[in-house]
Amino acid sequence: MQPCGCATRFATRSWRIAENRTLSGERRRLGIFSWCLYDWANSAFSTVIVTFVFATYFTQAVAPDPITGTIFWARALSLAALVVAVLSPALGAIADKCGRRKPWLLCCTLACVVATSLMWFVEPTTDDMMPALILVFLASVAFSLAMVFYDAMLPTLVSSQWRGRVSGWGWGLGYFGGLVCLLLVLLLARGGALSSVLDAGSMQQHRLAAIVAGLWFAIFSVPLFLLTPDRPATEMSFVRAATDGLKTLWGTLQAARRHAAILRFLIAHLFYTNGLTTLFAFGAIYAAGTFGMDFGEVLRFGIALNISAGCGALAFAWIDDRIGSKRTILIALSGLILLGGILVVVQSKQFLWTFGVMLGIFVGPAQAAGRSLMARLTPRDRETEMFGLYALAGKATVFLGPLVFSLATDLFDSQRAGMATILIFFILGFVVLRGLHEPER
Repeated sequence: MQPCGCATRFATRSWRIAENRTLSGERRRLGIFSWCLYDWANSAFSTVIVTFVFATYFTQAVAPDPITGTIFWARALSLAALVVAVLSPALGAIADKCGRRKPWLLCCTLACVVATSLMWFVEPTTDDMMPALILVFLASVAFSLAMVFYDAMLPTLVSSQWRGRVSGWGWGLGYFGGLVCLLLVLLLARGGALSSVLDAGSMQQHRLAAIVAGLWFAIFSVPLFLLTPDRPATEMSFVRAATDGLKTLWGTLQAARRHAAILRFLIAHLFYTNGLTTLFAFGAIYAAGTFGMDFGEVLRFGIALNISAGCGALAFAWIDDRIGSKRTILIALSGLILLGGILVVVQSKQFLWTFGVMLGIFVGPAQAAGRSLMARLTPRDRETEMFGLYALAGKATVFLGPLVFSLATDLFDSQRAGMATILIFFILGFVVLRGLHEPER
C-alpha cells in the first residue's frame, strides 16, 4: 500500500529539516563548493571542445573548407539539441520519482568524458569528418542531459536568498575553469614536455585538447559525487517511477497556463539561449574565418573572453540577489545586444578584441541569473522535472540558432551575416522577459 500524499510530503519536509541541520557549518559549505566545482569541471568541454580549440580544428583542418565545416558543425549541434529537447523533460520527471539525481548525473558525465576523449583519434583529413561529428553529437547530448540533473540540485542545496550568489559562483568558476584548461592545452601543445613528442604533421598538438578536456571533466567532477548532498532514494521501482513521472509531466504540460510566470520565462529563455548557444558554437570560428586568427590567437582570445565572462558572472552574483534575477538578465541582454551589434560590423582585430572582451562580461550573468530565476520559480519536489522543461526550452528550438546561422552564412557566403542573426534571438528574449512578474525572494 502506497503512503498518502500528506505522509509523503511530511516525510520529505522532515528529511529536509534534518538535512539542513546535519549539513550545517563546514560540511554544508564544502557540499556547496563541490557543487560549484562541477561547473569548473564541465567547462572544459564547452570551452575547449565546442567553442574554441576543437571547433576551430574541425573547420580549419578536418572539413574540406571553413564554410562547409561551419555548416556541418552547426547541423551536428542542432541535432544534439533536438535529442536533448525530447529526452530531458521525461528523464527529469522520472528522476524526481526515483529521488536521487547523482546516478543520472554520473552516467551522463562518464558518457561525455568518453566521447570527448575519443576525439583524440580524429585526424586532419576529410575521411574523419563524420566520426568527428558523431563524437561531438554524442558528447553534446550527454553534456546537456547532465546539466539537467546538476541544475536541479540547486533549489534543494541552498535557500532562495542565496541562489543567485551560488549560481553565479558556479558560472564564475566555470569560466575560470575553462580559462585554466585552455592555458593547460596551450602549455602542453606549445611549450610543455609533450611538445617534442607530438606529431605536427597529424596536428596532435591540436588533438591533445580532447584528452586534456576529458581528464579535466572527469577529475574535477569527483568532489560533487563524494561531498554534495543528494535527495534520498525512494522505494519506487524504475518502471513505476517512469510511469508516474511521465504522467506527472503530461499533467504539468496540460496545466502550463496555470504556471504563467514559468511559461513566460521558458519562452524568453528559449529565445536568448538560442543566441548564446550560437555565439558559443561559432565565436571562435567567426574569429578565425572572418578576422584570420590562427590557432594561437584564437586561444588567447578565448582566454580573454573567459576572464571577462568569469568576472561578470562573479560580480553579478551579488547583484542578482539584490535586484532580482529578472533585472539581472535584462541588463545582461542589453549589453549583449549593443556589443554584439558592434562586433558584426567592426573590421579590425583590435576592435574585435576590445568589444569581444566587453561582451564577455554580460554572457555569464545571463546564464547564471537564468538558472537562479528558474530555481525561484520552481515548485517544491518537482525540481528535476522543471529543470527538464528548462532544458526543453533551451534545447527544443536551440537548433534554430545554428540552423539560421548556417543558412545565412550559406546564403550570403559570409560569416558576418550568420553572426548578425544572433542579435534577433537576444532581442526577442528581452521583449518576452520584460512582462514577467518575478516572485518575492
